[in-house]
Amino acid sequence: MQPLLFLSPPLFTPMTDATPRRSAYSRLLDRAMRILAMRDHSEQELRRKLGAVLPGKNEDEQAQATPEDIEKVIAWCHEQRYLDDDRFAERYIASRGRKGYGPQRIRQELQQKGISRPSCDAAFAACDVDWETQAREQAERKFGAPLPRTFPEKAKVQRFLLYRGYYMEDIQAIYRNFE
Repeated sequence: MQPLLFLSPPLFTPMTDATPRRSAYSRLLDRAMRILAMRDHSEQELRRKLGAVLPGKNEDEQAQATPEDIEKVIAWCHEQRYLDDDRFAERYIASRGRKGYGPQRIRQELQQKGISRPSCDAAFAACDVDWETQAREQAERKFGAPLPRTFPEKAKVQRFLLYRGYYMEDIQAIYRNFE
């Protein structure tokens, strides 16, 4: 018995002058899918990345991408629910909160990423993080379980937590509720 041979099309076809190029819209759509596959992005971040000139790429291909193509890609991502600023804000707050950052710093980062103030407020209202407890945990992780009681050491703790983005009320509550 003779083995069956299956002929498959070649996996890679080289681009020649006779081969039609893909449209700028399809290249942008592929790029957007690769970007959004890594992590959630805000609309402003995705626009910036899609409009950026990539090093090492053919400038003719990048020049063909028009702002209308970028708008169509953004609209398609919204329709498919791949791009949602509210969901991005909620996930970003949870992620940065787990890393020990406070609400003030997270809010500033969200606004730098193009999230509106009402969306930030809604996302913070939806999150269930106890910022005072988290500030205490960060301070204990950095300075040890019995927090310092002398003024210079307390000032160090305060500066550290302010840098991390915690509100002064949460920092003061740590020492107010000191065991």
